[in-house]
Amino acid sequence: MIPRYTRKEMGEIWSEENKFKKYLEVEIAVLEGWSKVNVIPYDVVKKVKENVKIDIERINEIEKITNHDVIAFIEQISETVGDEGKYIHFGLTSSDIIDTSFALILREAGNLILDDIKNLLEVLKKKAIQYKDILMIGRTHGIHAEPITLGFKIGTWYFEFLRNKERIERAIDEISVGKISGAVGTFSNIEPEIEEYVCNKFNLKREKFSTQIISRDRFAYFLSILGIIASSCEKIALQIRLLQQTEISEIFEPFGKGQKGSSAMPHKRNPILCERICGLARVIKKNVNVAFENVALWHERDISHSSAERIILPESTILLDYILNLLIKIIDGMEINIENMGKNMKILNNVFFSQKLLNFLVLKGMSRKDAYEKIQELSFEAIRKKVDFCELVKKDDSIKKYIKEEEISKIFDIHQLLKNMEKIFKYIE
Repeated sequence: MIPRYTRKEMGEIWSEENKFKKYLEVEIAVLEGWSKVNVIPYDVVKKVKENVKIDIERINEIEKITNHDVIAFIEQISETVGDEGKYIHFGLTSSDIIDTSFALILREAGNLILDDIKNLLEVLKKKAIQYKDILMIGRTHGIHAEPITLGFKIGTWYFEFLRNKERIERAIDEISVGKISGAVGTFSNIEPEIEEYVCNKFNLKREKFSTQIISRDRFAYFLSILGIIASSCEKIALQIRLLQQTEISEIFEPFGKGQKGSSAMPHKRNPILCERICGLARVIKKNVNVAFENVALWHERDISHSSAERIILPESTILLDYILNLLIKIIDGMEINIENMGKNMKILNNVFFSQKLLNFLVLKGMSRKDAYEKIQELSFEAIRKKVDFCELVKKDDSIKKYIKEEEISKIFDIHQLLKNMEKIFKYIE
């Protein structure tokens, strides 16, 4: 993974040191399991635990000969414990170690992402409450619709990430599964009690029918959740990018002292952080498809999934951890131009009251078709002539038949338009 996108905590989880540490922990737990069923003396287990050492450089040397990383690992650690080394990997196949270790590593990575989401939720909640009364225009299809508040917009992001928190918790549970059942998963050379012991030790569930590997639908589920969370990050980043456009200029991502926007144009202030999130989210979403492709393997297993997983699992978790923390920085430090939000709301001369007026006319007895067509005519005129929509409504004879002038003023009260929105903020506060 490119170092610039790797945070220290996640980088350590995917380090070679941590991988081989997990391999060793699983191997030792299996030895303990064998001692529990009185096959391997506990003295052997004790001596292995006291003397075993991991030497990554030596593992790499051996792998050049064996062309098999797990065998290279087994041979290296066996060298460090003398005669007792013959019991290491007893009754196992490589996938017992790889997949059970993957579960431990993915759980660590998933829990780090869970912490990131919790931190993002705190920031989103704070900002939603802070800006709950800051008016801005809502847009559909990129076109002015009805007013909202900035806090309302951020509130929608907050609840999406509450759902993402629940999703990653389920994904962590889905992937927290161990497998110590030997070649093709039939326990032909190992006792089921040993798998039970190992999984209990690491607080993992058992894969009851594993074949030679843990079924890759679990990995696909985990990656699909990462893809959903990445999409949510992209959604927020894209909205901020749109609101930073020159013609809108309502929200700006942080811009540090001394930062430069363009090598050619000194005036530029580009939303590069949000653009980075959008770009990296694409990589994570692409990896989800690879995880789906890894589900279907030949018979009890092949190894076509393995090479891809060496890329997509660390890459996806590393990138998601990075963009979540980048998004926290953006949301916490974004700049708000309240004046421009007010100006932009006035661009179309109050035509956003059109639905409120439509509903009122229908209740007063006007047909919906006639009311809709009349309001459409007047709203287009207000936009075209740059005159206030409310004033046009007050002067229209067909509307005056149904609505008194004092009632029109009430319809065109923005606080009345948004009164129900206020009620739902109780779900955040």
